[in-house]
Amino acid sequence: MTAPLSEALRDATATAHSAAERSAFVTDLVEGRACAAAFTALATQHLLIYRALEDVLHTHYAGHPLLAPVADRRLDRVPALRHDLEVLVGPDHEVRLADGRLPICVATSAYATTLRDRHTPEMVLANHYVRYLGDLSGGQIVARLVHRHYGVPTDGLTFYSFAGIDKPKVYKDGYRARLDQIPLTAVQREAVLEAAVQSFAANEAVFADLTAARTPLHSAAGVGG
Repeated sequence: MTAPLSEALRDATATAHSAAERSAFVTDLVEGRACAAAFTALATQHLLIYRALEDVLHTHYAGHPLLAPVADRRLDRVPALRHDLEVLVGPDHEVRLADGRLPICVATSAYATTLRDRHTPEMVLANHYVRYLGDLSGGQIVARLVHRHYGVPTDGLTFYSFAGIDKPKVYKDGYRARLDQIPLTAVQREAVLEAAVQSFAANEAVFADLTAARTPLHSAAGVGG
């Protein structure tokens, strides 16, 4: 008997998920061995990734039968990320992005380009699951640790707060239930599972680039650490 999609996604991505969580960048950040600038660098990468994902989602797949059951504007992260970067860097953060003072990792550019130029409904659904469920699952812990370790102001951590979603666990349970009801062919289901694994791999590549670039990114960020 075929497992529900949510269970299949969990099982298919378990190894990739664990590898991303154990990356040097993530462990250093949450264990206090990084700096506030490293977090600002992460928020910068997130803005590019979520901007690509949400542009594609709302432009190309609004009302699409594979995305409509889980698409929820309360999950959108771009407004929160823009707000956070204004707090962390200043009102000119978009200018700094454009002129390179807020560097974008090679892996981030590749991830965003893939989302924009090679999207399919299955790939967008997979990234929707990987990114938003991950944010709902561990976001509050990350925010608390970053605030404690590096003094990042709570007003610069709104990425991890979902207005209108007061009970994340209840919401995640409902999300998985809706996910399991999406009608997928065997080919579509396999494409979703493969794209979810690739999403974790792309995220891990971003972490690797951030680790390699930590020193120059530290000097570019707007919050001291």
